[in-house]
Amino acid sequence: MVIKAKDIRELNPKERAEKLAELKSELMHERGVAAMGGSPPSPGKIRQLRMEIAKLLTIMREEGEK
Repeated sequence: MVIKAKDIRELNPKERAEKLAELKSELMHERGVAAMGGSPPSPGKIRQLRMEIAKLLTIMREEGEK
């Protein structure tokens, strides 16, 4: 479920903030699983989440949102 920049730009600021909170929550969960010694179902999931958060933050900054 990779989010494309075009799709992010189509969201309104409130939806972007909600998506950011959702992604951060999911990242915390995945890191918690990894810290407890469990192997995540997909090893690249943490990296993918970090990249999606970065994409979202970059677009939010470009458009002047906080």
